[in-house]
Formats: sequence, structure tokens, C-alpha cells
Amino acid sequence: MRNLVGADLKEIRDIITALNEPAYRARQVYAGIYGRGERSWEAFTDLGKPLREKLKERFVVEYPPVHRVFDSKDGTRRYLFELSGGQRIEAVYIPEEKRDTLCISTQVGCAVGCLFCATGRLRMQHNLTPGEIVGQIMALESDRDMEAKRLNIVIMGMGEPLNNYDNVMQAIRLMTDERGMSISPRRITLSTAGVVPGILALAKEPVIPNLAISLNATTDPVRDRLIPINKKWNIAALLEACREFPLEPRRRITFEYVLIKGINDTVFDAHRLAKLLKGMKKKVNLIPLNAADSISLKPPAPERVLEFQRILIDHNITANIRRPRGTDIAAACGMLAGSVTSAGQ
Repeated sequence: MRNLVGADLKEIRDIITALNEPAYRARQVYAGIYGRGERSWEAFTDLGKPLREKLKERFVVEYPPVHRVFDSKDGTRRYLFELSGGQRIEAVYIPEEKRDTLCISTQVGCAVGCLFCATGRLRMQHNLTPGEIVGQIMALESDRDMEAKRLNIVIMGMGEPLNNYDNVMQAIRLMTDERGMSISPRRITLSTAGVVPGILALAKEPVIPNLAISLNATTDPVRDRLIPINKKWNIAALLEACREFPLEPRRRITFEYVLIKGINDTVFDAHRLAKLLKGMKKKVNLIPLNAADSISLKPPAPERVLEFQRILIDHNITANIRRPRGTDIAAACGMLAGSVTSAGQ
């Protein structure tokens, strides 16, 4: 039977029409799936019983199946989903005082191969469908404490979102549709390692999420080593695309900078970074490397991180040091690799 998670309103309308039902029933089905999070046709009480029976015979409303859940001592929760064929993806729930953040994946594995990322050690296997992408959010939403806290979505789990462009954009349209999930685009952040054609395409979309760039270096030789696609789209090309990216008032591009001991953490790097970003509407997230078993690199000493931040602040750049969350369950940035153990082994 077909799973309707991932279907948009037009697709559902076509289904309803084929069942010889009034078109307005499609809006009710759509709202039940995405607005109320219903998964049993019996719960769609605004539909007549005959229609519910027709839908039950042909369609299901199912989220990606959760294989295991890992709980961190800091409250972070890592969800391991197992898809068909035994493929695994992960999503992370990060509770905070005034908001909750859900970090979701877009691919099984990743073709980018960033040197500092555990996901990059996996081979690229599968582009997630729109349903597999939004289904992560719906699964985590059904499991989290449903307090009236702001919800942020970060598309920066496993995979490179802009290498799965069409499915990711379909998922974003489902997330932001006020008739369904109704998540503001301002609460959604898409992170890319620098797929320039994807950034240029995203700039033309009617609905645009926040953009985060995984920059991580201030010279091409270093970035070539850390992020191999830099050989295709170098720092200059990437920053040119960022300068052309449309930004509404008060919106900025976030530049993620993973600090790695002895590679990109010098005072010269900090000054170069400030020069590279001069004149842009931006903020910088500094991320001391989260060490994983599959990665031989190390984070800098804390005082080195603080010095890097101070230099950026002296250049009038908003620079935050990302506090790691969920490191004890392999849930922190750069650690997702489909692990079946809490330690990420």
C-alpha cells in the first residue's frame, strides 16, 4: 500500500478525486496527516466511515521506523531509523529551555566525504524521499514532550541536502505549508558543504529557508583537503554565490567553522576569515571538532577556540562557540554514522 507521508495536497487531491469523493476531502486528509499528526484512519473523524474504509484499503500513514533511541545525559536524543533494505539514517532531538531543535538527514551516507565528518566515511547509498525527510520530523514530534516551545529544524544530519535538491525542496514545501505542518521558513536551516549550483537554485525558490555554509577553511589548499568538492567550487565561487543570495531584513547567512587542531585554527585563519566575510550579512558558528573513532583529527585547546572567537568579534563579526550536545551518544555535529551503539562504534 502507498504511504501518504510525503504526498503534497495536489497528489492527495488526485487520490480523492479518483475515489469519486469531493475535492474538499483532500484538504481534510492533508490536515490530518501533517497538521494533527494522525496515523490511524480511524482518527480522521472528519471523514465519513465509507471514505475511511476506502483509504484504509489502499493507503497508510507511516513514519520511518525507529530502530533504536539513544538518550544523552544532557537531554539530547539520537534516533536511529532503519529503512528498507537495512539502510540506516539518524535524526537528533535537542531540547533547550525556550526551543527544541530537530536535526534531520537527507541521504543514506554522503558523497561529499568531508575529512572531519563521520558520515563522510560512509559510501553514498540512497537519496531520501520527501516522505522519509518530513517523516523524521513527524516521528520525533510524536515522541517529544509537546510543550508550547518554539521548534527549529536544521537540515544538517546525514548527507548533503543540495545533492538531493528536488526531494529536499518538496519536503521544505510540506514543512512550511500553513495548511499542514506550518513551520516558518525562518525556523528551518539548510546546511551545505558548498554545492554552488544548488545555492543558486535555492535563491530562486518561492520559499527559502535559512542558509548555513560549512566553510571550515580560509584557503583553498586547506579546504580542498577538508572538503573535496572545494576542488569543483572553490572558496571564491562559494562566497560569490553567498553574496548573491537574497536575504530578507534581519536574516543572515550562517558560516559554520569546525575548528581542527593544527589545520585551520591559527590567528592567521581567524583574520583571513574576517577578511573573506567582510561586507556580508553573516554570523559565524565556531564548532570545536567533535572527535569520532573513525576520525584521527583533534579539536584545538579551549583557549585557542576563545582566541579565534575574540579575533572575529574584534572585526565586528557575531561569532558563537557551539556547545556540543549529545557527544556521549554520538549525536553531536559530525558524528552521525548510523551507529547501533551509544558510543558511536
